[in-house]
Amino acid sequence: MKKYTLSFVLGALILSSCSSKPDPFLISEGQVGALTTETDVSTLEELYSTDSLVKEEGRRDYQFANSDKYQLFEKGGKHLLTITPSSSKDSIRTPRNIIIHDERYTTAKGVSLNSTFKDIKGNYKISKIEGTLNNVIVFVNEIDAYFTIDREELPGEVRFNLSAKIEAVQIPDDAKIKYFMLGWENVE
Repeated sequence: MKKYTLSFVLGALILSSCSSKPDPFLISEGQVGALTTETDVSTLEELYSTDSLVKEEGRRDYQFANSDKYQLFEKGGKHLLTITPSSSKDSIRTPRNIIIHDERYTTAKGVSLNSTFKDIKGNYKISKIEGTLNNVIVFVNEIDAYFTIDREELPGEVRFNLSAKIEAVQIPDDAKIKYFMLGWENVE
């Protein structure tokens, strides 16, 4: 019996000491899977060698004229992320904005594209809420994230009043996330 117990304990220790790969879909402060605020975008092809990376050159006719974008797709074609790097004038270009397209990307507290406003406010401190013409943007500084919720999800008194200041209590718990983005523009 002691022999089996000793074997079990040794086996458990060996298994627990094995290093596991980080979750490729975990979102935390300054990190999305293997992508961090320090990642040089010139290494993206190497970092995502098993996926498909498409570079879109920045166009010169609108606001983000010098901004390239990197679209990341799984080999099967599912869109995972859109990565916009810092200015092309910087010597090392790092990710500036990331748009999450795949619901498998989840924060440590379980918030993903499939979540609702209730999930956001129940797990994170809301830093700011801003209204736009068609959407409401909910900022969560703790994870450098912002979530877009369609104005159609709001009650009539704030849905149609574009000048109204929108408070968290005015957003229904079951309001769905339209877009999930990370903004690393000001991350030190």
